[in-house]
Amino acid sequence: MTARTKTRILVVEDDPANQMLARTVLEEGGYEVHVATTSDEALHILQALVPALILMDVELPGRDGLSLTRLLKSMSPTTGIPVVAMTAHATLQQRQEAIAAGCIGFITKPFDVHTLASRVAEFLTASEEE
Repeated sequence: MTARTKTRILVVEDDPANQMLARTVLEEGGYEVHVATTSDEALHILQALVPALILMDVELPGRDGLSLTRLLKSMSPTTGIPVVAMTAHATLQQRQEAIAAGCIGFITKPFDVHTLASRVAEFLTASEEE
């Protein structure tokens, strides 16, 4: 019998509490979770693996999440990876900037532990249908 391959998610988040919460909830939801705390760390991880989805904190130290998203959307093999912006400040302007940078949607922080895994599943399904 072969083991089912888990869907790989990359969480790019600098806050340790949010990292732990996202990892715990998503792993309990059946996902394989990798975490990066900076844009540079995310780029390093992406050299070794290609996730099905990236959860991207908008406000990262150094290169911010939207700058990283624009970079990922401009280079192969990361062009096709769906990116979901994460922020505590989900204003209309920030949502528009995220979409313009290449994000497919938004998740607000703090995370709702009851819906995070299902929201990720919805984003994965939506990206497969495009």
